[in-house]
Amino acid sequence: MSEQPSSRKVGMVSLGCPKALVDSERILTQLKLDGYELVPTYEGADVVVVNTCGFIDSAKQESLDTINEAMQANGKVIVTGCMGKGKDAELIKHNFPEILHVSGAAAYEEVMGAVREFVPPTQQHNPLVDLVPPQGIKLTPRHYAYLKISEGCNHRCSFCIIPSMRGDLVSRPIGEVLNEAEGLVKAGVKELLVISQDTSAYGVDTKYRTGFWQGRPIKTRMQELCEALSELGVWVRLHYVYPYPHVDNIIPLMADGRILPYLDIPFQHASPQVLKNMRRPAHQEKTLERIARWREMCPELALRSTFIVGFPGETEEDFAQLLEWIKIAELDRVGCFKYSPVDGAAANELPGAVPEEVKEERWQIFMETQQTVSASRLQQKVGIELAVLIDSVENDRAVGRSYADAPEIDGSVILDNAQGLQAGDMVFAEIHSADEYDLYGSVCEDE
Repeated sequence: MSEQPSSRKVGMVSLGCPKALVDSERILTQLKLDGYELVPTYEGADVVVVNTCGFIDSAKQESLDTINEAMQANGKVIVTGCMGKGKDAELIKHNFPEILHVSGAAAYEEVMGAVREFVPPTQQHNPLVDLVPPQGIKLTPRHYAYLKISEGCNHRCSFCIIPSMRGDLVSRPIGEVLNEAEGLVKAGVKELLVISQDTSAYGVDTKYRTGFWQGRPIKTRMQELCEALSELGVWVRLHYVYPYPHVDNIIPLMADGRILPYLDIPFQHASPQVLKNMRRPAHQEKTLERIARWREMCPELALRSTFIVGFPGETEEDFAQLLEWIKIAELDRVGCFKYSPVDGAAANELPGAVPEEVKEERWQIFMETQQTVSASRLQQKVGIELAVLIDSVENDRAVGRSYADAPEIDGSVILDNAQGLQAGDMVFAEIHSADEYDLYGSVCEDE
């Protein structure tokens, strides 16, 4: 009897945001379904797929460095992702003429076609032997997963090139999204992180078309999606939400405990003039009043956001408005970026470029100001009990997250007396102390 040829091996590097991570998971799942073996090293792979990020210059440089590393170590490289279109793609091809194939974001079939072309599978996939979990291959821990509900974006923010990389908004059918969510929960996922470029706009492109899940009609719309996800009995966390008026309808779901009282809203700035130059949607809304109204409806609401300092034309007065705004808003978690003139962004043509040393100074002041706010918000949780989802355990110490903490970007809840716990456990903990970013406590005795 002749020996069966060994399966071809594929390595993969995934860079960038959770949306890119979901793209990588889809590619990895299809590779496994096609009979390829996934390997963790360049040297052990027949071909390497690099999923790039092109959001800002530092991310582009990391992508180019990773491609170079893969080329040096392996030599057979397929590139995909946000740098796979336009000038960035030409730059990659110029710098690495031996690259096998370059494609844009979410180009799953193109990537698979390239893999099959350059590294043909040596044997047919046998589903009785080569098992793929029902939820597909995931790059996140077993207890949480990202649920991408749409691709692309209809906004044209002047600092952003994502629409040129990922196109206009394309919402996934709601039945497909909910079936995926249900499958993830059945596979053991305890937390679903809903992601897209603009979660609030879900369904706009389909005119909120009615779909079907579990035999019943459901509109392709943010509120109906949240209501259905709340039936699955796990944490549901919303990311990249724009503060449109209809978001008000989601807050009662949070107050009732049906989805997590957590909103990730990219406010980006507070100065009306800077927001106008950024072409930000909904900037005319009286955001502070809306935040106050949300907190009246749901006092435990946690708000995370991102901001940009040093945007072209940003004056000292604009920056002072931003600092005053974050003091009043009292956001729980905040990230801040210094403006980066990404190639192709309309903002690069605006007058009033801010010197790098001024950007750095404003960034430092902003972060110090927000650190005080965050520390104050965390101190309010000392002495109370919180549900904590455990991420890791070492000896008798566990690191987990509360409803106010998204993985990777927010703080942690660090617990002692964690004997017997494991990742994915949900416990109640009493909070004893806090610093600028994290909470510290112990597992409640009646657990």
